[in-house]
Amino acid sequence: MDNSETGSAHPHSHSSERRGIVAGLVYVFEQVMPDPFVLSIGLTVVVILLAFGFAPHATLPVILTSWYGGTFGILGFALQMILILATGYAIAEAPLVQRGLRKMAAGVHTPARAALLVFPIVAVAAWLNWGLGLIVGALLSREIARRVKVDFAWLVAGSYSAWSVCNSGLSSSIALSQASHGNALNLVEKATGQVIPLSQTVFASFVFIPSVLVVVVMTAIFIKMHPKPEHVVAFNDTTPEAGASANANAAANADADPHARGVLPTSLAARMERSMLGTLILLVLGIGYLAMTWHEKGFELDINTTILIFLLVGLALQRTPIAYADAIRRAARQTGSMLLQYPVYGGIMGIMTGTGLASTIAKTFVAIATPVTLPVLSYLSSLIITLLIPSAGGHWAVQGPFVLPAALSLHASVPRTAMGVAMAENVSNMLQPFWAVPVVAIAGIRIQRVMGYTAVTFAVSLVIYGAALWLIP
Repeated sequence: MDNSETGSAHPHSHSSERRGIVAGLVYVFEQVMPDPFVLSIGLTVVVILLAFGFAPHATLPVILTSWYGGTFGILGFALQMILILATGYAIAEAPLVQRGLRKMAAGVHTPARAALLVFPIVAVAAWLNWGLGLIVGALLSREIARRVKVDFAWLVAGSYSAWSVCNSGLSSSIALSQASHGNALNLVEKATGQVIPLSQTVFASFVFIPSVLVVVVMTAIFIKMHPKPEHVVAFNDTTPEAGASANANAAANADADPHARGVLPTSLAARMERSMLGTLILLVLGIGYLAMTWHEKGFELDINTTILIFLLVGLALQRTPIAYADAIRRAARQTGSMLLQYPVYGGIMGIMTGTGLASTIAKTFVAIATPVTLPVLSYLSSLIITLLIPSAGGHWAVQGPFVLPAALSLHASVPRTAMGVAMAENVSNMLQPFWAVPVVAIAGIRIQRVMGYTAVTFAVSLVIYGAALWLIP
């Protein structure tokens, strides 16, 4: 039964007020927020103006050179991120995983149960790997929406909100880089000769507790925020966005048909495509490398080994080379917008770094810091920088060189200062649409309606993570 029909008049008025605020936010985002690519161009203009106003080295030649260098300097990292998403997609789309998603969705009959299912599952997946969390959230949302009358934008926003904990998890690029010996972004090791184990970052109480709290609190809030039945906009496979996604999948399935590709089903080529031999060869190579490396150096995860693990798991689940290739082709259709946006944000990062704008922002907060307040101030400055540089790795490359020396000179907690940057990524991603793009592309919905809901997640998680940094030992 709908909660709005069971309470007294007073709770009902509060519920209506909450929904009115959310409806207003959705309306504002639909009217004001452009396509994410257009937004990234607008942010480039904003950064250039800020650089001219506040950065110490903001000359036209520096801005142009920094923009060009950043645009093309990010391509290697962009490919790593896209591969994480694509390999995560291939896992989530495997028949075994799909059957599991359908079974989970079959037990959902109300919006409240949808939230109670989506939030913990997506949060765990995102905590394990941010790419897996994105894909599982989008695909699980579609499966549930096919069976239950829920507001689809609300459901996708819920899955994206649950995903927000990823920068506090095992695939956190900031935590992983500081735990990886020889990593180019391991600024702690470069300064001190030490690495920071995950026990002091990802598994630390000041990181783990607020991440769990965000999931629990936002689950309850989202249940209350679900629109009234007369205002629900349900999932519809015939909508332009969903239809485009369905048509893309249909085209991809046609690719898997040997007749469609001009390959005879009994030909040598078809037998090679459907043979597990190719899969086994790659599995042996990949597992052999991981076993050898972990035996010699101990267990550790970085971006490349994460991609390798997801590649191997996806190959094993898809079984044949052609099935895996088709899954990656479908994933590639969802990553096009990321290919377009990464170079633009790389240019923004280049301008902020080259002109000294990022250092100006970070130093402004560091200048007033004490050993106790530095992690919180690092967190607050990260909130601003994340909106302009949504990649955690690229963000750390910009902000880390300023907050880390401050932590060392003030004898502040280095893990807490570093994770303050990462936790702010969780928060600001709820307003920065960069990572929502693949989610809405797979789900088949306009991003503006989703961001109206995630603005609430931004406000709530802002307080929870900030309080945790300040209060939890």
